[in-house]
Amino acid sequence: MGGGGFTFKQFHIDHSRCAMKVGTDGVLIGAWCRLPHAGRILDIGTGTGLIAVMAAQRAPQARITAIEIDGACVAQARENAASSPWGDRIEVVESPLQEFFPEERYDAIVSNPPYFEESLLPPDGRRMTARHTCTLSFTELASGVVRLLADDGRFSLILPAAESERFLSAARGVLFVTRRCEVWTTPASGVRRVMTEFAARPPKERPGTERLVVEDGGQMRYSEEYRMLTRDFYLKF
Repeated sequence: MGGGGFTFKQFHIDHSRCAMKVGTDGVLIGAWCRLPHAGRILDIGTGTGLIAVMAAQRAPQARITAIEIDGACVAQARENAASSPWGDRIEVVESPLQEFFPEERYDAIVSNPPYFEESLLPPDGRRMTARHTCTLSFTELASGVVRLLADDGRFSLILPAAESERFLSAARGVLFVTRRCEVWTTPASGVRRVMTEFAARPPKERPGTERLVVEDGGQMRYSEEYRMLTRDFYLKF
């Protein structure tokens, strides 16, 4: 990963004008979320456009909409989408979730959302917007997803462990967990991120919790499960 961008197997993401660069979180949720082969997909807070482009690669007949409030990121996401092989299926819209009212609802919604509600705010205003819930609270995110998600749709997001619990509290009674995966950096690191999938209705059976270890300390460094999850994207796999 360089200062200007990151090259994947089938596309390149320029992140030179975005406060938050391409990182593991976006790749993880973009690869882990369940997507319809066809249908409508929404990426909330797209930033560089990474998740939207990943969704276009994974769902060959789907239409993807990506929303973002940072004008510089909107421009860059549009360029990244246009330069990918799937630019004709990706639309990037400059809009906060609270003011986004499309004509149809979405079969899948994905987000690598702002977090750290109670942490000290950084001095960089754009980075603050990207990393904190000052412009999109978890309650607003949950209510926006409920409004935009199709009846049988799925919403997937990635958050640090503590923030994941806060989102569960904000979504209680309106979104229901259907799948959950704890991400550990190493076998001894403890939970670093949680990926969660939600539906608008309670599941028939209580979902279990998966575990994904990124680095297993073996000769290959990265675990086989992490390599399998991301192999369609990372050049090194």
